[in-house]
Amino acid sequence: MCAGSRISVNPVVPARQLAWSGGACKLATMLLVRGLLDRLLLVCAVVAGGLVPGFIAQYRQRLGGRLDQARLDLAPWQGLADQNYQGDIERLIRYHLESSDPTFHAEGAVIRALVATVQQLQGAVDALQGSLFHQAAYLALHADPGLVRATLHDWVPTFALSSEGIVFALVFAAVVWLLFQGLWWLLALLRPSRPVARAPRPRIS
Repeated sequence: MCAGSRISVNPVVPARQLAWSGGACKLATMLLVRGLLDRLLLVCAVVAGGLVPGFIAQYRQRLGGRLDQARLDLAPWQGLADQNYQGDIERLIRYHLESSDPTFHAEGAVIRALVATVQQLQGAVDALQGSLFHQAAYLALHADPGLVRATLHDWVPTFALSSEGIVFALVFAAVVWLLFQGLWWLLALLRPSRPVARAPRPRIS
């Protein structure tokens, strides 16, 4: 109970005792709030970590759709390379870029851009074929912002129930919880310290 009770008839002692009791009450309240935040954060982090695999799967599916479209766009030019340059599309690009015809030259730049797009998307798809932890790390560092927004727009939350998904959720929650603990202690260190009031000794008058 956070209240100061009189244990002496001396008028000075109750004031000191009330100050000490108020500080103890404030400390107990802070510990209670921190405990509640700990548990709430841990539960939310587990849920969030369990939703990450589903988001990655939907992102990968959308990425694969972009790769298929880029391949379709490149297919006619690859067909020309197959007919005239034994499938070497780089020779087709050089032929267009070395042409004095502005239209041919522009087409060479377009073909090269399509080839680069297909290679980039294929590399991203290959990078998202590893373990769940590897996929999450790659997505955190190399995710396409536009593709992330598009995936979030149509995202259907799904909780991963596989063993790998559950392990990922627990590890994700542990990392978030440790970051919270570090931030809490850092703020506690930066906060100016106050002198701690000692409990008054009862005086008999």
